[in-house]
Amino acid sequence: MSKFQTSIHEYLETLPLQTFNRLYQKPATCLAIFRLLPPLGKQIIMSSLYVDTPIPVDDMKLWFKGKTGLAKHKEAMKRLQALHIFSEERGNYTMNTIFVEQFRNALTGGGNSQSFGLATSTPDKHHVDVAFLDDYATKQWEAILHFMVGTTEGRPPCKGVLNLLGRSGLMTGGPDTIPQSDNMDARDYASQMARHDFGVPKITRKGFQFLLQDINTQVWAFLLQYLNMAESLNMDLVEVLTFFFQLGSLELGNDYSSETLTPTQTHLLEDLKAYGIVYQRKRGSRRFYPTRLATTLTSGTPVMLGSHTNAAKHSAAASRKTEEEEEDDHGFIIMETNYRMYAYTVVDQIRLWEIEKNRLRPTATWLYSQFNRQQDFDGTLEYASELGVVLWSNPKKRQMCIKTEGHQAVGNYIRKMILRNKEQAQQHRQQHVASVGT
Repeated sequence: MSKFQTSIHEYLETLPLQTFNRLYQKPATCLAIFRLLPPLGKQIIMSSLYVDTPIPVDDMKLWFKGKTGLAKHKEAMKRLQALHIFSEERGNYTMNTIFVEQFRNALTGGGNSQSFGLATSTPDKHHVDVAFLDDYATKQWEAILHFMVGTTEGRPPCKGVLNLLGRSGLMTGGPDTIPQSDNMDARDYASQMARHDFGVPKITRKGFQFLLQDINTQVWAFLLQYLNMAESLNMDLVEVLTFFFQLGSLELGNDYSSETLTPTQTHLLEDLKAYGIVYQRKRGSRRFYPTRLATTLTSGTPVMLGSHTNAAKHSAAASRKTEEEEEDDHGFIIMETNYRMYAYTVVDQIRLWEIEKNRLRPTATWLYSQFNRQQDFDGTLEYASELGVVLWSNPKKRQMCIKTEGHQAVGNYIRKMILRNKEQAQQHRQQHVASVGT
């Protein structure tokens, strides 16, 4: 069983230079990889893109301040070198010339325009809108999730998807020899599995972890597993990756020609239809539509389809609820046969809960500090505490924050205290002089 990956970054960093040089021959691929980078990596590339000479390592370090800045620079350059965008030799950073040329083309519109897909020249008689594509992508993707959590409704996914679920370790069972038809639903498929001694397919621990991810991560997890299987399918790895990145650069709602695709990419198009990543009205059609699952592959934008958690409403542990209650659900519970319970919800909700828990409330305050004596600080703090206007205090540093409404009262107290201290000091000096004179 191959290792199940979810990060496109980790996968790319394992590829050799020769593979990257082929990938970087396409402007769309260069732009896609650039969009996947963190902000600092993007900034370094844009600052170096039109510098035609090697950049000394020491000179680039001057772009960053302090130990923290240099540490971030080191981490960013480590990733850029792993992607073979930069190389270091003899104390200089040099950019990959193929990447430079094609990324410039991507930014200026030069080079081969078909790298970003070829829009069809004639209107589609069966044109579909964005709402249709979203609905199609939702149904296709949720069909996979429904199957994973054990639903008995609808048809099972195609053999390619089932094979991927098995090879990735998301589910147990071997579907390769099970005959399928358009009329076979999930219940029939499960019985066929049992009849062929494969047992009923079951979700694994990896499968549960997979369900916790956001949709974009789930889609990339599937695509990365597909890449791992590409060689056994006699598919060119570079052509597969190039097509993935091309899909990420297409515009939602537009149709594109399939006639410019290579045989490998044409085969890939058929498989991606099963995931809901692309829509094609019928096999062999000259045009296809990317769905939102495709156009957000490299954008970093969360995929907002119907609700990918809805599949769990049909799990074995789902409570019996009315249709109205189900429409309001945003999470679900799955119970394994060993009665361990898992509560799943979308990542965005968890972040919102964290923000709510750790929210900050700005309050106008006055900072009091630089007290000469500890007793002066203690006296002021005691007075302010009696008034109920202390927001924060640090006795060791002799600092306190006072609410705006208490500023005048505390200020008057301190002025009186200073005046009193001066009078006491003057009396002490007079007493000292008198004692010396006698």
